Amino acid sequence: MELIRNFPCLSIFMAMLSAIISSALKGNGARRLNTFVVTAVGVMSACVLYLTCTTGESYVYKMGHFPAPIGNEIRFGSLEAGMALFFCVIMLFSLNGGRKKIQIEIDPGKENLYYIMVDLLLSSLLALVYTNDLFTAYVFVEINTIAACGLIMIMESGRAIEAATRYMIMSLLGSGLFLIGLCMLYDMTGHLLMSYIQISVREIAESGTYMIPLLVTIALIVVGLAIKSALFPFHAWLPDAYGYSTVSSAAMLSSLVSKGYIFLLIKIIYRVIGFDIFVNSKIINVLFVFGLAGMIMGSMSAIRENDIRRMISYSSVAQIGYIYMGFGLGTTVGMVASVFHILSHAATKSLLFVSGVGLTDVSGEKTQFIELTGAAYRNVAAGLAFTVGSLSMVGIPLFSGFISKLLFSQAAVQSNIKMLPTLIALAVSTVLNAIYFMKTVIRIYTPIESKYPSVSIKKNRLYAFTLLCFVMLNVALGMCSQPITDWITQGLSVFA
Repeated sequence: MELIRNFPCLSIFMAMLSAIISSALKGNGARRLNTFVVTAVGVMSACVLYLTCTTGESYVYKMGHFPAPIGNEIRFGSLEAGMALFFCVIMLFSLNGGRKKIQIEIDPGKENLYYIMVDLLLSSLLALVYTNDLFTAYVFVEINTIAACGLIMIMESGRAIEAATRYMIMSLLGSGLFLIGLCMLYDMTGHLLMSYIQISVREIAESGTYMIPLLVTIALIVVGLAIKSALFPFHAWLPDAYGYSTVSSAAMLSSLVSKGYIFLLIKIIYRVIGFDIFVNSKIINVLFVFGLAGMIMGSMSAIRENDIRRMISYSSVAQIGYIYMGFGLGTTVGMVASVFHILSHAATKSLLFVSGVGLTDVSGEKTQFIELTGAAYRNVAAGLAFTVGSLSMVGIPLFSGFISKLLFSQAAVQSNIKMLPTLIALAVSTVLNAIYFMKTVIRIYTPIESKYPSVSIKKNRLYAFTLLCFVMLNVALGMCSQPITDWITQGLSVFA
Protein backbone atom coordinates (compact mmCIF):
# COMPACT_ATOMS: atom_id res chain seq x y z
CA MET A 1 0.00 0.00 0.00
CA GLU A 2 2.88 2.38 0.74
CA LEU A 3 4.20 1.79 -2.79
CA ILE A 4 0.83 2.68 -4.33
CA ARG A 5 0.91 6.09 -2.65
CA ASN A 6 3.91 6.95 -4.82
CA PHE A 7 2.09 6.14 -8.06
CA PRO A 8 0.52 9.61 -8.72
CA CYS A 9 3.89 11.34 -8.53
CA LEU A 10 5.54 8.54 -10.51
CA SER A 11 2.87 8.79 -13.21
CA ILE A 12 3.56 12.49 -13.81
CA PHE A 13 7.32 11.96 -13.97
CA MET A 14 6.96 8.92 -16.25
CA ALA A 15 4.97 10.96 -18.76
CA MET A 16 7.47 13.84 -18.68
CA LEU A 17 10.46 11.49 -18.94
CA SER A 18 8.79 9.76 -21.88
CA ALA A 19 8.59 13.10 -23.70
CA ILE A 20 12.33 13.65 -23.17
CA ILE A 21 13.28 10.16 -24.35
CA SER A 22 10.97 10.37 -27.37
CA SER A 23 12.96 13.34 -28.68
CA ALA A 24 15.81 10.91 -29.41
CA LEU A 25 13.60 8.20 -30.95
CA LYS A 26 12.11 7.73 -34.38
CA GLY A 27 8.37 7.75 -34.99
CA ASN A 28 7.66 4.06 -34.31
CA GLY A 29 9.83 4.04 -31.21
CA ALA A 30 8.13 7.15 -29.82
CA ARG A 31 4.73 5.62 -30.54
CA ARG A 32 5.58 2.37 -28.75
CA LEU A 33 6.98 4.25 -25.76
CA ASN A 34 3.90 6.45 -25.60
CA THR A 35 1.59 3.42 -25.73
CA PHE A 36 3.55 1.75 -22.93
CA VAL A 37 3.52 4.87 -20.74
CA VAL A 38 -0.19 5.57 -21.20
CA THR A 39 -0.98 1.93 -20.41
CA ALA A 40 1.36 1.86 -17.39
CA VAL A 41 -0.07 5.12 -16.03
CA GLY A 42 -3.57 3.71 -16.49
CA VAL A 43 -2.65 0.59 -14.51
CA MET A 44 -1.09 2.67 -11.73
CA SER A 45 -4.17 4.92 -11.66
CA ALA A 46 -6.35 1.81 -11.31
CA CYS A 47 -4.24 0.73 -8.32
CA VAL A 48 -4.61 4.17 -6.73
CA LEU A 49 -8.35 4.04 -7.36
CA TYR A 50 -8.57 0.65 -5.65
CA LEU A 51 -6.62 1.96 -2.65
CA THR A 52 -8.69 5.12 -2.22
CA CYS A 53 -12.03 3.35 -2.73
CA THR A 54 -11.06 0.62 -0.26
CA THR A 55 -9.99 3.01 2.49
CA GLY A 56 -12.42 5.83 1.67
CA GLU A 57 -9.66 8.34 2.44
CA SER A 58 -7.51 10.83 0.57
CA TYR A 59 -3.72 10.97 0.77
CA VAL A 60 -1.13 13.71 0.56
CA TYR A 61 2.28 13.13 -1.04
CA LYS A 62 4.89 15.75 -0.09
CA MET A 63 7.42 16.62 -2.79
CA GLY A 64 11.04 17.03 -1.74
CA HIS A 65 12.11 17.78 1.82
CA PHE A 66 10.24 21.00 2.49
CA PRO A 67 7.16 20.71 4.72
CA ALA A 68 3.88 22.54 4.09
CA PRO A 69 3.06 25.33 3.57
CA ILE A 70 6.39 25.97 1.80
CA GLY A 71 6.73 22.68 -0.01
CA ASN A 72 4.75 21.26 -2.92
CA GLU A 73 2.13 18.57 -2.48
CA ILE A 74 0.18 16.02 -4.46
CA ARG A 75 -3.23 15.07 -3.11
CA PHE A 76 -5.28 12.14 -4.34
CA GLY A 77 -8.60 10.56 -3.45
CA SER A 78 -10.96 8.28 -5.31
CA LEU A 79 -12.23 11.04 -7.64
CA GLU A 80 -8.73 12.09 -8.74
CA ALA A 81 -7.61 8.50 -9.27
CA GLY A 82 -10.73 7.59 -11.23
CA MET A 83 -10.42 10.66 -13.43
CA ALA A 84 -6.74 9.91 -14.14
CA LEU A 85 -7.65 6.34 -15.13
CA PHE A 86 -10.46 7.57 -17.38
CA PHE A 87 -8.18 10.11 -19.09
CA CYS A 88 -5.64 7.36 -19.84
CA VAL A 89 -8.32 5.09 -21.32
CA ILE A 90 -9.69 7.84 -23.59
CA MET A 91 -6.19 8.88 -24.68
CA LEU A 92 -5.22 5.30 -25.55
CA PHE A 93 -8.41 4.70 -27.54
CA SER A 94 -8.10 8.05 -29.34
CA LEU A 95 -4.52 7.35 -30.40
CA ASN A 96 -5.34 3.83 -31.58
CA GLY A 97 -8.39 5.03 -33.50
CA GLY A 98 -6.41 7.65 -35.41
CA ARG A 99 -3.08 5.85 -35.75
CA LYS A 100 -3.25 5.40 -39.52
CA LYS A 101 -4.25 9.03 -40.04
CA ILE A 102 -1.29 10.14 -37.92
CA GLN A 103 1.06 8.21 -40.22
CA ILE A 104 -0.56 9.72 -43.32
CA GLU A 105 -1.13 13.34 -42.27
CA ILE A 106 2.09 13.98 -40.33
CA ASP A 107 5.52 14.22 -41.91
CA PRO A 108 7.45 11.01 -41.02
CA GLY A 109 10.31 13.03 -39.62
CA LYS A 110 7.99 14.75 -37.14
CA GLU A 111 5.98 11.77 -35.92
CA ASN A 112 8.09 11.56 -32.77
CA LEU A 113 7.32 15.25 -32.13
CA TYR A 114 3.62 14.39 -32.13
CA TYR A 115 4.10 11.81 -29.41
CA ILE A 116 6.26 14.23 -27.42
CA MET A 117 3.27 16.58 -27.38
CA VAL A 118 0.98 13.70 -26.33
CA ASP A 119 3.32 12.79 -23.46
CA LEU A 120 3.42 16.40 -22.29
CA LEU A 121 -0.36 16.56 -22.55
CA LEU A 122 -0.68 13.44 -20.40
CA SER A 123 1.73 14.76 -17.77
CA SER A 124 -0.10 18.09 -17.56
CA LEU A 125 -3.50 16.44 -17.26
CA LEU A 126 -2.24 14.20 -14.46
CA ALA A 127 -0.73 17.20 -12.68
CA LEU A 128 -3.98 19.17 -12.94
CA VAL A 129 -5.82 16.19 -11.47
CA TYR A 130 -3.41 15.47 -8.62
CA THR A 131 -1.74 18.73 -7.61
CA ASN A 132 -2.54 20.41 -4.30
CA ASP A 133 -0.59 23.56 -5.21
CA LEU A 134 -2.13 26.39 -7.25
CA PHE A 135 1.11 27.65 -8.78
CA THR A 136 2.02 24.13 -9.89
CA ALA A 137 -1.43 23.97 -11.44
CA TYR A 138 -0.71 27.18 -13.36
CA VAL A 139 2.61 25.83 -14.64
CA PHE A 140 0.96 22.70 -15.99
CA VAL A 141 -1.92 24.73 -17.42
CA GLU A 142 0.70 26.40 -19.63
CA ILE A 143 2.33 23.07 -20.51
CA ASN A 144 -1.11 21.79 -21.42
CA THR A 145 -1.69 24.82 -23.66
CA ILE A 146 1.62 24.42 -25.49
CA ALA A 147 1.07 20.68 -26.01
CA ALA A 148 -2.46 21.27 -27.32
CA CYS A 149 -1.23 23.91 -29.78
CA GLY A 150 1.46 21.50 -30.99
CA LEU A 151 -1.15 18.79 -31.56
CA ILE A 152 -3.26 21.20 -33.64
CA MET A 153 -0.53 22.63 -35.87
CA ILE A 154 1.49 19.42 -36.38
CA MET A 155 -0.23 18.92 -39.77
CA GLU A 156 1.38 22.20 -40.95
CA SER A 157 -1.54 23.14 -43.18
CA GLY A 158 -2.60 26.77 -43.40
CA ARG A 159 -5.92 26.21 -41.65
CA ALA A 160 -4.30 24.17 -38.88
CA ILE A 161 -1.72 26.87 -38.17
CA GLU A 162 -4.43 29.53 -38.19
CA ALA A 163 -6.54 27.44 -35.80
CA ALA A 164 -3.56 26.91 -33.49
CA THR A 165 -2.85 30.65 -33.47
CA ARG A 166 -6.44 31.49 -32.56
CA TYR A 167 -6.38 28.83 -29.88
CA MET A 168 -3.13 30.19 -28.46
CA ILE A 169 -4.44 33.77 -28.32
CA MET A 170 -7.65 32.82 -26.52
CA SER A 171 -5.90 30.33 -24.27
CA LEU A 172 -3.27 32.87 -23.21
CA LEU A 173 -6.03 35.32 -22.39
CA GLY A 174 -7.58 32.71 -20.13
CA SER A 175 -4.20 31.87 -18.60
CA GLY A 176 -3.53 35.55 -17.92
CA LEU A 177 -6.79 36.02 -16.08
CA PHE A 178 -6.17 32.83 -14.12
CA LEU A 179 -2.67 34.02 -13.15
CA ILE A 180 -3.94 37.44 -12.05
CA GLY A 181 -6.56 35.77 -9.88
CA LEU A 182 -3.94 33.43 -8.45
CA CYS A 183 -1.64 36.38 -7.58
CA MET A 184 -4.48 38.23 -5.87
CA LEU A 185 -5.37 35.10 -3.93
CA TYR A 186 -1.77 34.69 -2.81
CA ASP A 187 -1.65 38.36 -1.81
CA MET A 188 -4.72 37.93 0.41
CA THR A 189 -3.87 34.55 1.95
CA GLY A 190 -0.08 34.20 1.73
CA HIS A 191 -0.38 30.57 0.63
CA LEU A 192 -0.27 28.48 -2.54
CA LEU A 193 -1.29 25.11 -1.14
CA MET A 194 -5.02 24.61 -1.61
CA SER A 195 -5.87 23.44 1.90
CA TYR A 196 -4.12 26.43 3.52
CA ILE A 197 -5.76 28.88 1.11
CA GLN A 198 -9.17 27.48 1.98
CA ILE A 199 -8.62 28.16 5.68
CA SER A 200 -7.64 31.78 4.96
CA VAL A 201 -10.53 32.29 2.51
CA ARG A 202 -12.99 31.03 5.11
CA GLU A 203 -11.57 33.47 7.67
CA ILE A 204 -11.96 36.32 5.16
CA ALA A 205 -15.56 35.33 4.47
CA GLU A 206 -16.41 35.05 8.17
CA SER A 207 -14.82 38.39 9.06
CA GLY A 208 -16.26 40.20 6.05
CA THR A 209 -12.94 41.90 5.23
CA TYR A 210 -11.61 41.95 1.66
CA MET A 211 -14.88 40.52 0.35
CA ILE A 212 -14.86 42.61 -2.84
CA PRO A 213 -11.25 41.62 -3.73
CA LEU A 214 -12.18 38.02 -2.96
CA LEU A 215 -15.17 38.16 -5.32
CA VAL A 216 -13.00 39.72 -8.04
CA THR A 217 -10.42 37.00 -7.52
CA ILE A 218 -12.98 34.23 -7.79
CA ALA A 219 -14.42 35.83 -10.94
CA LEU A 220 -10.98 36.10 -12.59
CA ILE A 221 -10.13 32.47 -11.88
CA VAL A 222 -13.51 31.19 -13.07
CA VAL A 223 -13.56 33.30 -16.23
CA GLY A 224 -9.97 32.36 -17.05
CA LEU A 225 -10.69 28.63 -16.87
CA ALA A 226 -14.04 29.11 -18.64
CA ILE A 227 -12.23 30.71 -21.60
CA LYS A 228 -9.75 27.86 -21.75
CA SER A 229 -12.53 25.25 -21.65
CA ALA A 230 -14.54 27.03 -24.41
CA LEU A 231 -17.62 28.07 -22.45
CA PHE A 232 -19.98 30.16 -24.58
CA PRO A 233 -19.33 32.94 -25.65
CA PHE A 234 -15.57 32.22 -25.45
CA HIS A 235 -15.76 29.36 -27.95
CA ALA A 236 -14.82 31.01 -31.26
CA TRP A 237 -11.49 29.15 -31.46
CA LEU A 238 -12.99 25.69 -30.92
CA PRO A 239 -14.50 24.65 -34.31
CA ASP A 240 -11.31 25.32 -36.27
CA ALA A 241 -9.06 23.78 -33.61
CA TYR A 242 -11.04 20.54 -33.61
CA GLY A 243 -11.98 20.60 -37.28
CA TYR A 244 -8.55 21.02 -38.87
CA SER A 245 -6.34 18.87 -36.63
CA THR A 246 -5.71 15.14 -36.90
CA VAL A 247 -8.53 12.93 -35.70
CA SER A 248 -6.59 11.76 -32.65
CA SER A 249 -5.82 15.36 -31.74
CA ALA A 250 -9.46 16.38 -32.14
CA ALA A 251 -10.60 13.45 -29.99
CA MET A 252 -8.12 14.28 -27.23
CA LEU A 253 -8.69 18.05 -27.38
CA SER A 254 -12.46 17.71 -27.08
CA SER A 255 -12.43 14.89 -24.54
CA LEU A 256 -9.43 15.63 -22.33
CA VAL A 257 -7.95 19.12 -22.61
CA SER A 258 -11.10 21.09 -21.85
CA LYS A 259 -12.05 18.55 -19.16
CA GLY A 260 -8.68 18.99 -17.45
CA TYR A 261 -9.40 22.70 -16.99
CA ILE A 262 -12.93 21.98 -15.80
CA PHE A 263 -11.69 19.43 -13.28
CA LEU A 264 -9.18 21.99 -11.99
CA LEU A 265 -12.06 24.44 -11.55
CA ILE A 266 -13.96 21.82 -9.54
CA LYS A 267 -10.92 21.39 -7.28
CA ILE A 268 -10.70 25.16 -6.80
CA ILE A 269 -14.42 25.39 -5.98
CA TYR A 270 -14.19 22.70 -3.32
CA ARG A 271 -10.62 22.85 -2.04
CA VAL A 272 -9.64 26.52 -2.43
CA ILE A 273 -12.74 28.69 -2.23
CA GLY A 274 -15.13 26.33 -0.47
CA PHE A 275 -18.38 25.21 -2.06
CA ASP A 276 -20.65 27.24 0.23
CA ILE A 277 -18.62 30.43 -0.30
CA PHE A 278 -18.64 29.86 -4.05
CA VAL A 279 -22.42 29.46 -4.06
CA ASN A 280 -22.92 32.58 -1.93
CA SER A 281 -20.70 34.62 -4.25
CA LYS A 282 -23.49 34.56 -6.89
CA ILE A 283 -20.92 33.89 -9.61
CA ILE A 284 -22.79 30.64 -10.13
CA ASN A 285 -25.64 32.68 -11.61
CA VAL A 286 -23.34 33.93 -14.37
CA LEU A 287 -22.14 30.39 -15.07
CA PHE A 288 -25.76 29.24 -15.12
CA VAL A 289 -26.77 31.82 -17.73
CA PHE A 290 -23.72 31.20 -19.93
CA GLY A 291 -24.23 27.46 -19.59
CA LEU A 292 -27.85 27.68 -20.75
CA ALA A 293 -26.84 29.97 -23.62
CA GLY A 294 -24.09 27.55 -24.66
CA MET A 295 -26.51 24.62 -24.66
CA ILE A 296 -28.78 26.40 -27.16
CA MET A 297 -26.35 28.45 -29.24
CA GLY A 298 -23.85 25.60 -29.66
CA SER A 299 -26.61 23.36 -30.98
CA MET A 300 -27.92 26.11 -33.29
CA SER A 301 -24.44 26.55 -34.76
CA ALA A 302 -24.12 22.78 -35.22
CA ILE A 303 -27.40 22.69 -37.17
CA ARG A 304 -26.12 25.33 -39.59
CA GLU A 305 -22.89 23.45 -40.32
CA ASN A 306 -22.36 21.50 -43.55
CA ASP A 307 -19.10 19.90 -42.38
CA ILE A 308 -19.30 16.82 -40.15
CA ARG A 309 -16.19 17.61 -38.10
CA ARG A 310 -17.20 21.22 -37.48
CA MET A 311 -20.69 20.02 -36.59
CA ILE A 312 -19.23 17.67 -33.96
CA SER A 313 -17.04 20.54 -32.75
CA TYR A 314 -19.97 22.92 -32.26
CA SER A 315 -21.75 20.13 -30.41
CA SER A 316 -18.93 20.30 -27.85
CA VAL A 317 -19.86 23.93 -27.15
CA ALA A 318 -23.35 22.78 -26.22
CA GLN A 319 -22.07 19.91 -24.06
CA ILE A 320 -19.66 22.17 -22.16
CA GLY A 321 -22.67 24.41 -21.56
CA TYR A 322 -24.34 21.45 -19.83
CA ILE A 323 -21.39 21.13 -17.43
CA TYR A 324 -21.35 24.81 -16.47
CA MET A 325 -25.13 24.84 -16.16
CA GLY A 326 -24.75 22.07 -13.57
CA PHE A 327 -22.22 24.24 -11.71
CA GLY A 328 -24.67 27.12 -11.85
CA LEU A 329 -27.38 25.16 -10.07
CA GLY A 330 -25.29 25.52 -6.92
CA THR A 331 -26.15 22.11 -5.47
CA THR A 332 -24.19 18.94 -4.81
CA VAL A 333 -26.53 17.02 -7.11
CA GLY A 334 -25.79 19.50 -9.89
CA MET A 335 -22.03 19.04 -9.37
CA VAL A 336 -22.43 15.26 -9.49
CA ALA A 337 -24.34 15.60 -12.76
CA SER A 338 -21.61 17.82 -14.20
CA VAL A 339 -18.82 15.42 -13.23
CA PHE A 340 -20.75 12.51 -14.74
CA HIS A 341 -21.22 14.53 -17.92
CA ILE A 342 -17.46 15.06 -18.09
CA LEU A 343 -17.13 11.28 -18.36
CA SER A 344 -20.08 10.90 -20.72
CA HIS A 345 -18.99 13.66 -23.07
CA ALA A 346 -15.38 12.48 -23.15
CA ALA A 347 -16.39 8.93 -24.06
CA THR A 348 -18.97 10.00 -26.64
CA LYS A 349 -17.22 12.91 -28.33
CA SER A 350 -14.03 10.96 -28.95
CA LEU A 351 -16.18 8.14 -30.36
CA LEU A 352 -17.85 10.59 -32.76
CA PHE A 353 -14.57 12.05 -33.99
CA VAL A 354 -12.92 8.65 -34.49
CA SER A 355 -15.96 7.13 -36.21
CA GLY A 356 -16.48 10.29 -38.24
CA VAL A 357 -13.06 10.00 -39.84
CA GLY A 358 -13.93 6.46 -40.90
CA LEU A 359 -16.94 7.86 -42.75
CA THR A 360 -14.94 10.60 -44.46
CA ASP A 361 -12.19 8.16 -45.48
CA VAL A 362 -14.69 6.21 -47.61
CA SER A 363 -16.10 9.45 -49.03
CA GLY A 364 -13.01 10.70 -50.82
CA GLU A 365 -11.68 12.45 -47.69
CA LYS A 366 -14.61 14.88 -48.04
CA THR A 367 -16.26 16.16 -44.87
CA GLN A 368 -19.32 17.80 -46.45
CA PHE A 369 -22.60 16.04 -45.74
CA ILE A 370 -23.52 15.60 -49.39
CA GLU A 371 -20.41 13.46 -49.89
CA LEU A 372 -21.23 11.29 -46.88
CA THR A 373 -24.42 9.89 -48.35
CA GLY A 374 -24.38 6.12 -47.89
CA ALA A 375 -21.02 6.20 -46.05
CA ALA A 376 -22.29 3.82 -43.35
CA TYR A 377 -22.62 1.08 -45.97
CA ARG A 378 -19.06 1.66 -47.19
CA ASN A 379 -17.66 1.53 -43.64
CA VAL A 380 -20.02 -0.52 -41.51
CA ALA A 381 -18.07 -0.27 -38.24
CA ALA A 382 -17.77 3.52 -38.44
CA GLY A 383 -21.45 3.88 -39.33
CA LEU A 384 -22.63 1.80 -36.38
CA ALA A 385 -20.28 3.55 -33.97
CA PHE A 386 -21.32 7.01 -35.17
CA THR A 387 -24.97 6.02 -34.70
CA VAL A 388 -24.30 4.92 -31.11
CA GLY A 389 -22.50 8.19 -30.39
CA SER A 390 -25.35 10.18 -31.91
CA LEU A 391 -27.99 8.32 -29.89
CA SER A 392 -25.97 8.99 -26.75
CA MET A 393 -25.73 12.71 -27.52
CA VAL A 394 -29.48 12.89 -28.10
CA GLY A 395 -30.12 11.13 -24.78
CA ILE A 396 -31.55 7.76 -25.76
CA PRO A 397 -31.80 5.25 -22.86
CA LEU A 398 -29.05 2.63 -22.55
CA PHE A 399 -26.32 5.15 -23.36
CA SER A 400 -24.38 7.56 -21.15
CA GLY A 401 -25.98 10.72 -22.56
CA PHE A 402 -29.38 9.67 -21.23
CA ILE A 403 -28.01 9.36 -17.70
CA SER A 404 -26.41 12.80 -17.95
CA LYS A 405 -29.67 14.46 -18.92
CA LEU A 406 -31.55 12.50 -16.28
CA LEU A 407 -29.12 13.66 -13.58
CA PHE A 408 -29.36 17.28 -14.74
CA SER A 409 -33.16 17.04 -14.65
CA GLN A 410 -33.10 15.63 -11.12
CA ALA A 411 -30.73 18.42 -10.05
CA ALA A 412 -32.99 21.04 -11.63
CA VAL A 413 -36.03 19.81 -9.70
CA GLN A 414 -34.19 20.51 -6.44
CA SER A 415 -33.71 24.17 -7.36
CA ASN A 416 -36.99 26.08 -7.17
CA ILE A 417 -35.84 29.26 -8.91
CA LYS A 418 -33.74 27.65 -11.64
CA MET A 419 -35.89 24.57 -12.24
CA LEU A 420 -38.05 25.93 -15.07
CA PRO A 421 -35.30 27.50 -17.24
CA THR A 422 -33.13 24.41 -16.77
CA LEU A 423 -35.84 21.97 -17.82
CA ILE A 424 -36.81 24.15 -20.79
CA ALA A 425 -33.19 24.42 -21.92
CA LEU A 426 -32.71 20.66 -21.54
CA ALA A 427 -35.80 19.99 -23.65
CA VAL A 428 -34.89 22.50 -26.37
CA SER A 429 -31.27 21.32 -26.46
CA THR A 430 -32.37 17.69 -26.75
CA VAL A 431 -34.61 18.52 -29.72
CA LEU A 432 -31.79 20.46 -31.40
CA ASN A 433 -29.36 17.58 -30.74
CA ALA A 434 -31.78 15.21 -32.41
CA ILE A 435 -32.07 17.49 -35.45
CA TYR A 436 -28.39 17.64 -36.37
CA PHE A 437 -27.29 14.19 -35.20
CA MET A 438 -30.22 12.26 -36.62
CA LYS A 439 -29.94 14.26 -39.84
CA THR A 440 -26.38 12.99 -40.13
CA VAL A 441 -27.35 9.39 -39.31
CA ILE A 442 -30.08 9.46 -41.95
CA ARG A 443 -27.58 10.87 -44.44
CA ILE A 444 -24.97 8.17 -43.91
CA TYR A 445 -27.61 5.43 -44.13
CA THR A 446 -29.26 6.77 -47.28
CA PRO A 447 -28.55 4.16 -50.04
CA ILE A 448 -26.71 5.48 -53.08
CA GLU A 449 -24.44 4.13 -55.78
CA SER A 450 -21.12 5.64 -54.80
CA LYS A 451 -17.91 6.13 -56.74
CA TYR A 452 -15.98 5.56 -53.52
CA PRO A 453 -14.84 2.05 -52.54
CA SER A 454 -16.01 0.27 -49.40
CA VAL A 455 -13.68 -0.73 -46.58
CA SER A 456 -13.49 -4.21 -45.10
CA ILE A 457 -13.48 -4.48 -41.32
CA LYS A 458 -10.74 -7.13 -41.61
CA LYS A 459 -8.38 -4.55 -43.11
CA ASN A 460 -8.94 -2.20 -40.18
CA ARG A 461 -9.08 -4.54 -37.19
CA LEU A 462 -7.42 -2.13 -34.75
CA TYR A 463 -9.74 0.68 -35.85
CA ALA A 464 -12.84 -1.54 -35.57
CA PHE A 465 -11.70 -2.85 -32.18
CA THR A 466 -11.17 0.71 -30.95
CA LEU A 467 -14.68 1.68 -32.03
CA LEU A 468 -16.04 -1.40 -30.23
CA CYS A 469 -14.19 -0.36 -27.05
CA PHE A 470 -15.64 3.16 -27.28
CA VAL A 471 -19.16 1.76 -27.72
CA MET A 472 -18.74 -0.62 -24.78
CA LEU A 473 -17.44 2.23 -22.62
CA ASN A 474 -20.44 4.36 -23.54
CA VAL A 475 -22.89 1.56 -22.77
CA ALA A 476 -21.07 0.77 -19.50
CA LEU A 477 -21.48 4.39 -18.36
CA GLY A 478 -25.17 4.18 -19.23
CA MET A 479 -25.85 0.79 -17.67
CA CYS A 480 -23.67 1.11 -14.55
CA SER A 481 -24.51 4.70 -13.71
CA GLN A 482 -25.50 4.11 -10.08
CA PRO A 483 -22.09 2.93 -8.78
CA ILE A 484 -20.44 5.65 -10.86
CA THR A 485 -22.61 8.40 -9.38
CA ASP A 486 -22.01 6.94 -5.90
CA TRP A 487 -18.27 7.11 -6.57
CA ILE A 488 -18.55 10.73 -7.73
CA THR A 489 -20.62 11.70 -4.70
CA GLN A 490 -18.16 10.04 -2.34
CA GLY A 491 -15.23 11.65 -4.15
CA LEU A 492 -16.71 15.13 -3.90
CA SER A 493 -17.35 14.66 -0.18
CA VAL A 494 -13.69 13.72 0.30
CA PHE A 495 -12.76 16.75 -1.80
CA ALA A 496 -14.36 19.02 0.75
